[in-house]
Amino acid sequence: MPHLNRDGIALAYDRIDGPGRPVVLVHGWCCDRRFFAPQATHFAALGHTVVSVDLRGHGESDKPVQPYPISGFADDLAWLCTQLGLSRPLVIGHSMGGIVAFDLATRHPDLPGGVVMLDSSIIPTEASHRVIPGFIAALRGPEHREALRHLVSTAFFLPTDDPAQCRWILDVMSSAPQHVMSEAYAGILGFDARAAQGRLRVPLLYISANEPAARCDIAALAALFPQIAFGRTVGSGHFCQLEVPDQVNAMIDRFVTTSLDPR
Repeated sequence: MPHLNRDGIALAYDRIDGPGRPVVLVHGWCCDRRFFAPQATHFAALGHTVVSVDLRGHGESDKPVQPYPISGFADDLAWLCTQLGLSRPLVIGHSMGGIVAFDLATRHPDLPGGVVMLDSSIIPTEASHRVIPGFIAALRGPEHREALRHLVSTAFFLPTDDPAQCRWILDVMSSAPQHVMSEAYAGILGFDARAAQGRLRVPLLYISANEPAARCDIAALAALFPQIAFGRTVGSGHFCQLEVPDQVNAMIDRFVTTSLDPR
């Protein structure tokens, strides 16, 4: 497993080289690069250079005890892309990873060639704002793993999602260190997408999962950033890139064909 060391912190990644546009895959909160395995296979088969990252605090990257703001993840990602020589990559992020990708495009506008956000709380709904502070408090308490498993099992899955895959997701996420669980979620709460208004210069695609409760205020997102293209999966909970990868991959492929500068 290759790592790059940034200021004493090892950041893990996988890389598959190809002649096409680089694609960077950014997992969500308490997840790791395996959560994008179907997309890594798909884009590598199309000839793209594919880099799947483990964000700081996740997977096989180092897990220092520290705050975990979205801006910190985005700066790590920008540094990693530069170190790996990735020119204008398509950055695809799921959940928290989509917020990281969005922030990367805001604060490092010359780096990505395009951004895809999969079911990401770029602008949380009012209902989310009401419950997030209490959830962070639970993550900082002694029953943090139980709090995570309850949230994910009740709010992230559909009854039709694959049961074995749901169990695997719960096991991986609940194995994260407590300080990463709580401080990364606090970083999500502290993110303000409105600061990006007028600063985004790359094509963007937002794909919602087929959930009864919206994870993002889509109307507010579209009003603030009218250049964003939107799509939605059918029959999938929050982990749409694993549950219905063919749907997700097809929408991203079309986005690449119609919206990104040819290479």
